[in-house]
Amino acid sequence: MKSIKRAALAAAMALAFTAPSLAASGKAKAPRETVKPSQPPQPPLSAEHYRSLVGQAVYQVLLGEIALQRGNHELAVSAYGDLAYRTRDPKVLERTVEVASISRRFDVAYEAARLWVEVEPESITARQTLAAVLIMQNRADELGPQISILLEKDKDNLTDNLLRLNRMLARLQDKAGSYRMLEKVLVPYAGIAEAHYALATAAFHAGDRPGALTEIRKAATLRPDWDAPALFESQLLARDSAAAAIEVLERFVKANPLARDVRLHLARGLIAEKRYGDAKKHFDRLLADNPGSTELMYPVAVLALQQNDVATAEPLLLRIMEGGEPAERMVAAFYLGQVAEDRKDHAGAIAFYKRVGPGEQFVPAQVRVASLLMKEGGGLSMARTHLQDSARRHPPGQVQFAVAEAHLLRDAGRDEEALALFDRIIAEQPNQADVLYDAALLAEKLGRTEVLETNLRRVIELRPDSAHAYNALGYSLAERGVRLEEARQLIAKAVELAPEDPFIMDSMGWVLFRLGDLQGALGQLQKAYAIKPDAEIAAHLGEVLWLLGRRDEARQVWVDAGKRSPDSDVLKAVRKKYAP
Repeated sequence: MKSIKRAALAAAMALAFTAPSLAASGKAKAPRETVKPSQPPQPPLSAEHYRSLVGQAVYQVLLGEIALQRGNHELAVSAYGDLAYRTRDPKVLERTVEVASISRRFDVAYEAARLWVEVEPESITARQTLAAVLIMQNRADELGPQISILLEKDKDNLTDNLLRLNRMLARLQDKAGSYRMLEKVLVPYAGIAEAHYALATAAFHAGDRPGALTEIRKAATLRPDWDAPALFESQLLARDSAAAAIEVLERFVKANPLARDVRLHLARGLIAEKRYGDAKKHFDRLLADNPGSTELMYPVAVLALQQNDVATAEPLLLRIMEGGEPAERMVAAFYLGQVAEDRKDHAGAIAFYKRVGPGEQFVPAQVRVASLLMKEGGGLSMARTHLQDSARRHPPGQVQFAVAEAHLLRDAGRDEEALALFDRIIAEQPNQADVLYDAALLAEKLGRTEVLETNLRRVIELRPDSAHAYNALGYSLAERGVRLEEARQLIAKAVELAPEDPFIMDSMGWVLFRLGDLQGALGQLQKAYAIKPDAEIAAHLGEVLWLLGRRDEARQVWVDAGKRSPDSDVLKAVRKKYAP
């Protein structure tokens, strides 16, 4: 049978036993709780007895393997445990550990592994197996001596073994105990950087951050050109101080100019701190040292785009398009589409966007194509066809494409069709909060206040922290002059969730105005206008000032806002009402 371990079977056939034979009935003995660690001396075997025992060994291996294959783990463990006890053969012991571990009989696995080490004390494999079983049993107290012996016996691979220690110990639940154990085990290796790196890792997992810093700095001192300690220390420091983390990387790069990974992490850290000029210097050096690396071209190009440096970004993106990995090429195509769109090259932008395949950028790229087709004279029909085709190509984006289509209809003034499409999406996916919100605003525009309220209340159920949903519903009530106290409570909740949002402040000012609290309204509107001099906020503020008798101030607010937003219908309406 394929599942039978050939090594174990061969070992069984070659054995001479001194223990009593199996029962004449051919059945295995009752399951043993553990493998016995030793056997008493026995008299020499006759040839006939020898052949009999070999047959019994083969039978027992077959019995164990078939039992394991059929899911009878207890019988499999019993068969192998008995065979291991009788033979003390390393191959049988190894297979016994495997079978017992598969069966989650770690007690049997432990005894078999311990006996294997007793039989073959020089075997690294045996000790590694015993260590693994001790880890599975969380017996950290017995693990230290085995690790010490393993490190001592494999001096040729000492540094690699030191670096593998924490990966080996990852399953130990007692992280603090694991750290204490390693502190003792690694005392003889105090002059080796990798030993301190292992201790730093163990300390980190044990929650001892100061201990981790101490050990990683020792590793860095012993091997000042090794990048791993610098990266580790930087990550430890970044939790409290980005500047301190960056300083570690800068110091290492200054001493080791060719340290690619550290320089790359440094450049990314500088970007996170918005030190774009400093980051660019390091990216430029990285590109100079690695001229063909598309992996490095991408962050340099994106950084350049953030700084509006298209002259640097565009050729790098084009090189990625030529020689990058498929995923890199798609991202590059998306950014090149944006570059072309910014320079009003709509045909070029469409060509690049269409080269973006399924992935993170696919939906936004194809939505941009549809928008540009509208601008390029393709019309609404062509734009909608593109979105529908894209949805068929990429089913996970169907909702997003349908929403984009609804937005196109809305922007084209076909509000009824847009709302119908929103309703269809909601019918198919009733828990899409963003779609419900968009449909609510469009319903308000069409005067369908019942749809507005239903949708916004559903958004609040789905997202109870949505300040904009509370605000939109409250403002709608205030604007219509109905249920004003409820409107005030809704907007107050929005203020609680987003206290610095000027549009929510405007809503609060407007509902206070509707309630007759002109002074309270004035304070809210002035605060909102100071943050965001928006035309609608200006209209509200001017109206309150006018009714308070401060008409010159009101006119000035409207005039200033009109200069910024000369086409604002809301400003035109309020000026016509009060100062025609």
